[in-house]
Amino acid sequence: MPVMQYWKEINESSKRVTSLMYSYWHEHSDWGNWQFWVLLLCLLLPLVVLLIKLDRNRIFEILFFGYTVHMLWTYTDLALIRQGYIDHYYFLMPFLPQAFGITASLIPVSFMLLYQYCTNQEKPFILWTTGLSALFSLGFAPLEMVAGLVSITKGLNIVHLFFIDFTISMIAYGMTQYIVSHYKERHSA
Repeated sequence: MPVMQYWKEINESSKRVTSLMYSYWHEHSDWGNWQFWVLLLCLLLPLVVLLIKLDRNRIFEILFFGYTVHMLWTYTDLALIRQGYIDHYYFLMPFLPQAFGITASLIPVSFMLLYQYCTNQEKPFILWTTGLSALFSLGFAPLEMVAGLVSITKGLNIVHLFFIDFTISMIAYGMTQYIVSHYKERHSA
């Protein structure tokens, strides 16, 4: 099949999927459903807590860490959705990533506050992030599944989610530490 024919079919399929997502959202996931409000709470409540608890002296460092967690989790989640490993049955808006409240707020803010705590109190980040990753994968993810908010298929399981959480937070930690050390090095000279 020629390149342009592929893209014509891809674009037509994309339009059909977009139309289905909007129809589904209006019938099952809009503000008239309790799931919408749970997801909105998962988006807004962590941000309010962050506004109260954020160490203003290290705002850019901590926000960089959280932004990195957010971006890595969002792209990972999109890849898992596209490959059929995970389905989020409810979402805030059909044009946003499906797990937006979770990957843009709940997970990043939780890890940001953990990062802030560990670095301020000189606690071992790797140990604490192991615990938080376990809490999300062994506690929160099963609750989401029982509530019917998400399904995990094709061999993906909560142990994989634990390793994804852990790996993403450690990558974000490494990147943040690199940026901080590079910034300190440049400004001490």
